[in-house]
Amino acid sequence: MAATGVSTAARRAPPKGLVPRLNGWLLHPVVKPLLWLLLAMPAGLLLWGAIQNQLGPNPTEALIRGLGDWTLRLLCVTLAITPLRQWTGLNSIVRWRRNLGVATFLYGTLHWLSYAWFDQNLDLQALLHDVAKRPFILVGTAAWLAMLPLALTSFNAAIKRLGGKRWQALHKTMYAIALGGLLHFFWLRAGKHNFAEVSVYAAVIFFLLGWRVWRWLRSRRPVTA
Repeated sequence: MAATGVSTAARRAPPKGLVPRLNGWLLHPVVKPLLWLLLAMPAGLLLWGAIQNQLGPNPTEALIRGLGDWTLRLLCVTLAITPLRQWTGLNSIVRWRRNLGVATFLYGTLHWLSYAWFDQNLDLQALLHDVAKRPFILVGTAAWLAMLPLALTSFNAAIKRLGGKRWQALHKTMYAIALGGLLHFFWLRAGKHNFAEVSVYAAVIFFLLGWRVWRWLRSRRPVTA
């Protein structure tokens, strides 16, 4: 009986090791507020720089581009959650994915509103003309609008209403949004023949999307005995 009791206790004991401990720490209730504080810091620093007139000779351009850069960065981080979970075993980071997706949409919204307000003075006619005239703004606006239904369905109630499969299918449009954001950034930098940053983002996004395509192709291979 004693041996059986020891065996049962051993089976119920939590696994030892760094990854299980990290998973436990990342599930702590304080982690999510800290994550949102961290996500808000870039926007707060840009806003403070604008108030203090510390964004350089063209603060409007610095603010718009700074918010756009962080939108693309957070998009890359959001896409990286699933591969990181698979490679590291840190399953608890999945709970961050929706938070990161919402933060990406918020930064994209601030980026677009800053352009509409500070660059176009909220003049609807001038705004529509500029969006139609400049392809990089058209693509960026389309990518931002495509994020809107994802943000609106980022809650548990929406998942229940849509159903798991339809919700997942809808949120896979994030892949197309990532390519649209990359194209927007490429056209923006193409005017100044500056492709250094674009190359870094392109490498990250194509790697993350390529990994998903590879997994999908691998899952379709017939299983051999």
